[in-house]
Amino acid sequence: MAKLVFGMNQSLDGYVDHMAFAPGPKLFRHFIEAVQSSTGSVYGRKMYEIMRYWDDEHSEWDADRRAFAAAWRKLPKWVVSRTLKSVGPNARLVEGDLAGAIRALKAEHDGGIGVAGPNLARSLTELGLIDEYQIYLHPVVLGQGTPFFAGPRTPLRLTATDRMDEDVIRLTYVPA
Repeated sequence: MAKLVFGMNQSLDGYVDHMAFAPGPKLFRHFIEAVQSSTGSVYGRKMYEIMRYWDDEHSEWDADRRAFAAAWRKLPKWVVSRTLKSVGPNARLVEGDLAGAIRALKAEHDGGIGVAGPNLARSLTELGLIDEYQIYLHPVVLGQGTPFFAGPRTPLRLTATDRMDEDVIRLTYVPA
């Protein structure tokens, strides 16, 4: 059975914003390896539309960005949306019963399935379907934006801390 993991970069004050801060080279390589070893990823519409950036080649990319794009393109993706009518390569649209669809994904696969997007994570948390939360804590303060936890969450228990690079720590939690 697969494990659902919600992980994102987060500011010290609890916000996620890929435009305000980004992973350094060492952490970016970690994300390449994480995508390469992942079973797949479940996206909310907004995050999926942001990540579609990786579907196209960009001449200014370095080797790491090309490696991430290749891994992302290969990754099976399930997109939860009420408004999208189609999705891109290697992606399937999830419609209807969210809880049933995600339970089926977990039952059909092994390994880790990433959850991308705090709003989707909120819905999956409310359904009790997220097995692990990974906060990549960066030493920046944003003061506003989209919070990592977009809604109430179940009590959590810290299971690991990992220094990812000079400034970033990964905090891993599971529902208590």
